[in-house]
Amino acid sequence: MLNRTVDGYPLKIEGSNIVVEQSAMDSNLIRNVLPKLNYSGLASAINDIRKTSNPMLAEATDIPTERPAEGGNIPEPIMKALHFFLFDVHIIEGALICPDTGRRFKVENGIPNMILHEDEI
Repeated sequence: MLNRTVDGYPLKIEGSNIVVEQSAMDSNLIRNVLPKLNYSGLASAINDIRKTSNPMLAEATDIPTERPAEGGNIPEPIMKALHFFLFDVHIIEGALICPDTGRRFKVENGIPNMILHEDEI
């Protein structure tokens, strides 16, 4: 029997090995990507990631809970924080957790395993 959930998004992130690889910021890329993102999902993911023991993540600039205005002037610290969490933070080991069912999807070598178990088909 297929178990379904209606409140299973966004998945919670639990990272046991998170790597930060800094890259050059591209403001135009951030401005172009931002309207295409589920911003509330992104803000939730960033909040989960910041709870780890990695000091680089805890010290990163907060992003607003509301999406910055499209076409508006996004302050530089927010632009840098968005770039940092979108492109520089990598979950190598950990889990994605369904907030509704508590089901854990293991992340190994940066790849989440989202395949259903036999009893879920």
